[in-house]
Amino acid sequence: MSDCKVIALCNQKGGVGKTTTCVNLGIGLAQHGKRVLLIDLDAQASMTLSLGYKTPDELTETVAEVMQMVIEDKPVPEGYGILRHPEGVDLLPSNIVLANIEVRLFNTLSRETVLKNYLQNVKQNYDYILIDCMPSLGMLTANALTAANNVIIPAQPHYLSAKGLEMLLHSISSIQKHVNPNLKISGILLTMVDRRTNFTKDIIEILRKGYSSTIRVFNTEIPLSIKAIETTAEGKSIYEHDRSGKVSTAYENFTKEVIVDGNEQERRKGRSETVR
Repeated sequence: MSDCKVIALCNQKGGVGKTTTCVNLGIGLAQHGKRVLLIDLDAQASMTLSLGYKTPDELTETVAEVMQMVIEDKPVPEGYGILRHPEGVDLLPSNIVLANIEVRLFNTLSRETVLKNYLQNVKQNYDYILIDCMPSLGMLTANALTAANNVIIPAQPHYLSAKGLEMLLHSISSIQKHVNPNLKISGILLTMVDRRTNFTKDIIEILRKGYSSTIRVFNTEIPLSIKAIETTAEGKSIYEHDRSGKVSTAYENFTKEVIVDGNEQERRKGRSETVR
């Protein structure tokens, strides 16, 4: 039985630091000795680009081809499409071909479980699989949420971002009810935080008070910084780009929160199995 934890990073609003979080959480976990697979589930290939693959449309083995094989009930060769990044993580990349898969899924039997079926064959190789979802609530995101054990929601402390959380939480609830009853919300991660403004502080307080009774808001806040934006152009993590900076420290702290959360889930699982 695999103990791999599958985490979807999801928010239908773009520009909230979702890809940056996926990359730096993944590499942060690798620095703690974890075996990590990152899956780029966005046809814009933001994570693929962020990890240094500047011409993703030239890649012939991507998550799109993998999902196509699953749809056609063909075996996926071991290691197919997986790229090794110098900072210790594996990547299943994406490109524009994935947009065609989204359309194809609508006419596919058990369309929400295509990615899950693929992961059953690779989970034994990893401790964590992180899925960078596209900024929409379409069929690809549904696949990610169906395949995942947990979902992390990166969100900016802005009014519109806070309002959009309700729609996302409704979609997650629907997946939990109809497809994946074991899906848990790990929490909301506040990103691009600029605490110099009273408005930002007010939104953070509203979010923490409004959701803390039902959904965890991570203690760590990722500060707004140009350094985090620069990492995308360099194809490396914030740890390599600015090791001593405030964003690097924040992602280190966030990684530790995720590890502690995963360990606690394992303890609860162990206790429940002992009771049975």
